[in-house]
Amino acid sequence: MSDQVNHPSHYNAGAIEVIDVIEDWDLGFCLGNTVKYIARSPHKGTELQDLKKAAWYLQRQISRLEQRHSRGPRRGKEPSK
Repeated sequence: MSDQVNHPSHYNAGAIEVIDVIEDWDLGFCLGNTVKYIARSPHKGTELQDLKKAAWYLQRQISRLEQRHSRGPRRGKEPSK
């Protein structure tokens, strides 16, 4: 029987648990959720819904980056090279 709180089966379909990848790659909230929903989509029984959620989080991150770039560098920060 799987542990539905700490290690749900749809988060452990392969050799690496999704949360370990998210933390190791320091993905943050939106990109972390994108990876989580993509990784578990074929294993939970709600594939289309999970892929739509992944797309929503990815689009939110893209929008945040576009807003940040359109405002230019923050005061006191040098632009990246």
